[in-house]
Amino acid sequence: MPSIKFNNYDITKFAHLQKNELLEIARIAENAERYEDMCEFMKDRVTRFPQSPLDQSERNLLSVAYKNVIGNRRASWRVMDQGTANNLDLEPELLDTYKKNVEKELVSISDDVLDLLKDHLIKEVDYDAVTPVEGAKAPLDTVEGAKRDAAEAQVFYLKMAGDYYRYLTESVFSEEYKSNTEKYYEKALKIAEKLLPETHPIRLGLALNYSVCYYEILNQKPEACKLAKKAFDEAISKLDKLDESDYKDSTLIMQLLRDNLTLWTNDQGEPDEQE
Repeated sequence: MPSIKFNNYDITKFAHLQKNELLEIARIAENAERYEDMCEFMKDRVTRFPQSPLDQSERNLLSVAYKNVIGNRRASWRVMDQGTANNLDLEPELLDTYKKNVEKELVSISDDVLDLLKDHLIKEVDYDAVTPVEGAKAPLDTVEGAKRDAAEAQVFYLKMAGDYYRYLTESVFSEEYKSNTEKYYEKALKIAEKLLPETHPIRLGLALNYSVCYYEILNQKPEACKLAKKAFDEAISKLDKLDESDYKDSTLIMQLLRDNLTLWTNDQGEPDEQE
């Protein structure tokens, strides 16, 4: 097996780590803010152990790794794009060349995570055929619990794919990116509305980011407000059934939904999205 590459140098001693070791080193990389390394560890976890689906904590590690790496490039691109708009005292061609370098990095990172999602993680699931995992802890030891866990994983991955196509559309616009953004968000929403409760943080986060997509990418502002309001109102109506473990995450996203609705009503500033 070839050695894993991190930032253009080899760390051969990490090439044959077992699953639990990969997760531990990924957590160390997170604490050390070595997010590029963290991406490689989590990618290795996915590709070398395909028979073992990621649990919730592993999905979060994967998301955090790529979110931090792409987040830096998105912030850089926005600064440069604003510089172009403000006609800074710099040759336009030079600034444009610099911005295109950042765009290339943004595309490379997005392609990397999208390939991982589409080739390994996003699956067509027959939820009626889902059965409990042998030896699993509750709620996965019930049919409904197993269905919900399978749905939660697929909504998470489909939403993640929609997010990264949205990031691409923001900076390197193409009709293909735009179309895929909507396609993956819509697939995720159909599963979420069918199988996840209204207060589930993944369902709420999906509604938040999809509504931002409607507003900023698809230029369908009424649909953005409609989706955000529907998600917020449905969650409020079921707040008494909110799981205690999800309370902080769910109520935070609900606040972001409400903030965006206020923002869009006044039509000023940039909307919030799920981090």
